[in-house]
Amino acid sequence: MKLNKWLVSVVCCLVVALPVAMAQKPLYLTDITVAQDGTGNFATIQEAVNSVRDLLQQRVFVHIKKGTYHEKLIIPSWKTKISLIGEDKENTIITNSDYSGKANLGGKDAFGKDKFSTYTSYTVLVQGNDFIAENLTIENASGPVGQAVALHVEGDRCEVKNCKILGHQDTLYAATEGSRQLYLDCYIEGTTDFLFGEATVVFQNCTIKSLTSSYITAAATTPRQAFGFVLIDCKLIADTNAKKVYLGRPWRPYAKTVYINCDMCSHILPEGWNPWKGDAMWPDKERTAYYAEYGNKGAGASTTNRVDWSKQLTSQEAQQYTIANILGGKDNWNPIKE
Repeated sequence: MKLNKWLVSVVCCLVVALPVAMAQKPLYLTDITVAQDGTGNFATIQEAVNSVRDLLQQRVFVHIKKGTYHEKLIIPSWKTKISLIGEDKENTIITNSDYSGKANLGGKDAFGKDKFSTYTSYTVLVQGNDFIAENLTIENASGPVGQAVALHVEGDRCEVKNCKILGHQDTLYAATEGSRQLYLDCYIEGTTDFLFGEATVVFQNCTIKSLTSSYITAAATTPRQAFGFVLIDCKLIADTNAKKVYLGRPWRPYAKTVYINCDMCSHILPEGWNPWKGDAMWPDKERTAYYAEYGNKGAGASTTNRVDWSKQLTSQEAQQYTIANILGGKDNWNPIKE
């Protein structure tokens, strides 16, 4: 009698538990949809990123439906191999409006600061390796209020393809010496130093728009890096307000920036480059900076009156500027072949 009661109890438990177990979703998804209307797995991109298994060694695809996502998105270092794929770059928008000096209403940050700085003003922060973004707009909507980063990338082997990156001063922070980044078929706009940082970066077939008369690049390349910022087959255009624009100035003394086969409009100044004088610690950065050009065209491409400390590459020297050679590193990373 007691045995029968026990069997009945076990069977009842199994009957109750079985539908619940069958209804449970996989613990970790590798194909995720984000939609604001509730038709996806998550309504925000950050929720989707947070759901990814830490240090997962296979790629996770996060498909983002059209919409304007007001987020301050963080891809932490333990969230690797994440692909954010927008439905349409014109209408899949990640936006925020923090800027340096703005009060942080969320309280003090990890450094005890109650105001945002350049380094914390980002709309999207990428610290995880092997990040990919496609078909998205990433925007800092603060306007011309000073340093205000749209995209801040620290992770290694980062690819950004067919995206729009919008801001004013310091739009794209390609951070950290050990980071390699590729921007392919992108549109990037800003005002002062809107491509800046330490990373080794290739911009290929991108449209780079200056909104005011200022500087496009501000590399901080270290002496240990063979390459800094390399722009290949890009088009440099300008707003009507931008009539006198420099190709770059050295944020740090060993800055490296090279333009190859780019189309430069008339807003590019004849001298091309600026030495960034007035830095007490490094008063003569032009002595160590490496700024070079090869095969450029357009009204701003003439090298006749370039500063004498810039360089014009020979055809043999220009041949080393391939994506595989620039970004390869010890692991021979070549994103074009992936």
